[in-house]
Amino acid sequence: MLYRMTTASPIFGLRREIDRLFEDTFARDGSSFTPAVDIKENEAEIRLEAELPGIRPDNVEIMAENGVLTVRGEKAAERKEGDERYQVVERAYGTFMRTFQLPQGADENQIKADFEHGVLTIHIPKAALPQPKRIQIGVQGQDKEQAEVGTGTSQQTSSARSHRATEKAAETR
Repeated sequence: MLYRMTTASPIFGLRREIDRLFEDTFARDGSSFTPAVDIKENEAEIRLEAELPGIRPDNVEIMAENGVLTVRGEKAAERKEGDERYQVVERAYGTFMRTFQLPQGADENQIKADFEHGVLTIHIPKAALPQPKRIQIGVQGQDKEQAEVGTGTSQQTSSARSHRATEKAAETR
């Protein structure tokens, strides 16, 4: 199962601000950015939604291999210097790559994706998990004895009962 995350928690707000600080300091060279992702799950599927504003679907690649889903792409820079100079640049451009560990039971062969209004939605259907099979344990030697005791005639059975009764009576004396 993919981990659950609540973004309403103050710790995630702090994490987002720290990530932004590092982006502002080191990654604002236009080489990369990290799209925000929501992961939802119901009984039939896991749905991953990634915000990719300004990116065309043909600039995004989705791969599923060995239980890992990889989403990568590129957002081309649209800056043009000319008569106007940029005073502030806050929009991120460049390449991105996100990887996600698929849970056991995800059907990699049936993954589908669609793209609408800058949001990439990936549908990961759940396959039926194989159910555990109970295996009967057989004990050699005892099976034969139990079979012989159970298959005897009624005369042998009553003879065995009277023998046991005699042994119990001898023990009590």
